[in-house]
Amino acid sequence: MKATDILMEEHRVIERVLDALEIAANRLLAGQVIPMDFFLKATDFIKNFADGCHHKKEEGVLFVALAANGMSQDTEPLCIMLAEHEEGRHLTRALREGAERVQGGDTTALSQVIQNALDYAALLREHIQKEDHILFPMADNVIPVEQHQLLMADFNRVEHEETGKGIHEKYLRIADELAKVVLA
Repeated sequence: MKATDILMEEHRVIERVLDALEIAANRLLAGQVIPMDFFLKATDFIKNFADGCHHKKEEGVLFVALAANGMSQDTEPLCIMLAEHEEGRHLTRALREGAERVQGGDTTALSQVIQNALDYAALLREHIQKEDHILFPMADNVIPVEQHQLLMADFNRVEHEETGKGIHEKYLRIADELAKVVLA
């Protein structure tokens, strides 16, 4: 197994949450009631799993290894990936803010919730495609095979030491919960 395989497995989990987020946002758009707790839980997942665990592995381990093997973070494709990570953080904050405003009684913020949820899902879907089909194959070619075990050890360190023991598993359960809410 290569380090990029782990990241692609995590992409499949993130895509399940994106599916749920899009369904919930479209239901809101159609006038259905979706509890704002759903969107708050989704932003918690995004912040702590997609960004806090997954992007930490990419930015703090994979991108560093790519840079050490001649791929600058100041040029494509890494600079694009980093910019998209930042855009995702911005959309997540705006989504959370909108959901909190609606929860506080400001129904005018529903459009903010819908738009930011759909924008985030669209951004991440494109981003994941670029990583899965362009960046990760490049990484597999640029990073020597013998370094992949070191990358996986660093991923494990991020997951258990930096992010916190059990956090990864907690957010896998939350991804399942979010999917069940909209599929029920």
